[in-house]
Amino acid sequence: MGDDCLFDRAILARAARLLAACRARGWRLATAESCTGGLVAAALTAIAGASDVFVCAFVAYGNDAKAEMLGVDAALIRRHGAVSEEVARAMAAGALQRCADRIAIAVTGIAGPAGASPAKPAGLVHIAAARPGATLHRLCRYGDIGRAGVRMAAVADALDLALALAESA
Repeated sequence: MGDDCLFDRAILARAARLLAACRARGWRLATAESCTGGLVAAALTAIAGASDVFVCAFVAYGNDAKAEMLGVDAALIRRHGAVSEEVARAMAAGALQRCADRIAIAVTGIAGPAGASPAKPAGLVHIAAARPGATLHRLCRYGDIGRAGVRMAAVADALDLALALAESA
């Protein structure tokens, strides 16, 4: 964890705790990310030895990618929008089914400034964590704190949600 690391110590500590929790249970972990663009995966892989737990990452930024890579029903996206609880849950389920046997994290949201609307403003993020038989969801409203701020806050909350799911097993 030198000075050249992209993440602050708090995020790295969260990532290390999640990896340790999965390791202790013999679980494999995957991510499915949209607005964070792979930053959750990057935080996990910033921890040495992550490869015994972390198996794959999907960066499904566009709606077609969410459908093709993760199996998210296009009708679900049309009905609820890509930034929704339903799509976050479907992304997590898709990642779980495709490559992680025990736990997956999904993030979809609007980092801003583009893409925001009155109904879905900048800083709106849906996070889901799934394992067989259980899924948690968190709705985050960070506000317009800037693109980088939204993305980093979402990484921290995604790691926390996945850790809560892992520790509840």
